[in-house]
Amino acid sequence: MVGRKQVDYIILVITILLVIFGLIELASASSGLGKLQFNNPYYYLEHQVIYGLSLGLVGMLAAMLLPYRILRKIAPTLLIINVVLILLLFTPLGVNAGGAERWLRFGKLEFQPTEFIKVTLVLYLAAWLAGSRADRRGFQEGLIPFIAIVGFISAILLFQHSTSATIFLWAGAVTVYFVGGAKTKYLIYAGVAAAGALALLVLITPYRMERVLTYLHPNQNTSGAAYQINQSLITIGSGGFFGVGYGQSKTKEYLPARINDSIFAIIAEEFGFLGAIVLITAYLFYVLRCFILAKETRDVFGKLVLVGFAAVIGVQTFVHIGATSGLIPLTGVPLPYISYGGSSLAAFMTMSGIILNISKNA
Repeated sequence: MVGRKQVDYIILVITILLVIFGLIELASASSGLGKLQFNNPYYYLEHQVIYGLSLGLVGMLAAMLLPYRILRKIAPTLLIINVVLILLLFTPLGVNAGGAERWLRFGKLEFQPTEFIKVTLVLYLAAWLAGSRADRRGFQEGLIPFIAIVGFISAILLFQHSTSATIFLWAGAVTVYFVGGAKTKYLIYAGVAAAGALALLVLITPYRMERVLTYLHPNQNTSGAAYQINQSLITIGSGGFFGVGYGQSKTKEYLPARINDSIFAIIAEEFGFLGAIVLITAYLFYVLRCFILAKETRDVFGKLVLVGFAAVIGVQTFVHIGATSGLIPLTGVPLPYISYGGSSLAAFMTMSGIILNISKNA
């Protein structure tokens, strides 16, 4: 097989543009918050550059330079390490944040191991399915191990109240499993079981049920549970078609989670409907380009990694924008490459590095 000898410039350019735009928009969205909390309007921007961008560049460059087939060999080890780090969240090293122990603290260093599970699980499943595809189509050799692996990790995440992370995990896992040759009926069984489990989880956990009820009745309790979604819709609507201008947001001071879970609302206000469409188009091109590269890639492992990452990025982008604009129930989801969060930015930039590596060498 002859390599392309150069990375895919469409993926590279979109990644760079998204990261730069994310830093620029974070400076606007976080200025008032940083000044209020730390007397430094650039506090969150500086923190994102130091703990997100720098680590993301290291991860991205390492993923680009490392022969990606080595990732196939070490994928099981990476997944085991990641699962162990998530299990450490149940120990005193785990830090509470927003009602969920999602952070690990080692001295002054804090990070979210759940952000990287989307990367390591896709790599593991791609390596597993590429090893012997014929054996993975059956019930015992394929479906049972798949459900066991993904289900075990999902259970850990759900104990951490990471419902959204579980959804993205399944999005990438099911896509990899489907493209890897799984029988459609097995995927339907798995989908029905997962949907049933999620519905049961919503019924037995009050805060999840509250989010669903808020989605169904957004005009009730507007000063309580429905406050965030209503304020988000006001912020989006304030932008009109062309927006109010960069840094000119008037409603961000009243918007909860303005620098992460609701940042799309501020983008829509400052850049308007037109700017929001341009951003959504950039994500769409990114995801479609990954699928095109997957179609062109002959190596099975590389193909499966590409479709898995495309599914994760696409679904997470949709969930963030959908939750912010009221299309789906509100949930705490960062916008890939843009929202505040060093672990999230580092994980997605590493993902981009692997995609670029595959585009060059496969």
